[in-house]
Amino acid sequence: MADNDLPEGWEVHYSKSQGGRKYYLNIYTKESQWDKPMAAAVKAVRCSHLLVKHRDSRRPSSWKEEKITRTKEEAIKLLKGFREAIVNEQVSFASLASTESDCSSARKGGDLGFFGPGQMQKPFEEASFKLKVGEISDIVSTDSGVHIIMRTQ
Repeated sequence: MADNDLPEGWEVHYSKSQGGRKYYLNIYTKESQWDKPMAAAVKAVRCSHLLVKHRDSRRPSSWKEEKITRTKEEAIKLLKGFREAIVNEQVSFASLASTESDCSSARKGGDLGFFGPGQMQKPFEEASFKLKVGEISDIVSTDSGVHIIMRTQ
């Protein structure tokens, strides 16, 4: 198998500390290995999120509000405050998501379960796969609204 036939998500890199030795990097998981990957790299992640919708969201309503009228800027401001409270350990991600998220996943503390490449909107997927377990994203904007994402597995 030539290097241009690598499974999706894998790239060839060259080690500076090993005299230019070739290795393979999974761009989603950041895992690296010396041996060429042979199987498809469809690794799933598990994430929770807190979604704040705004009036320009794809569906500007939620379990909390029948008609959402806030602007995107107002939604971002709210989300920044939520993120700060979580990072400063004033409240847990799950408890805040369960009361403040505009997604139906709120009843599960924001847990979305496992998902792999191609299952979420592109900005959400890209942010999720870049996170390390336990890490919280910056604000991510999608057609659904604005999110903060925490990778749980």
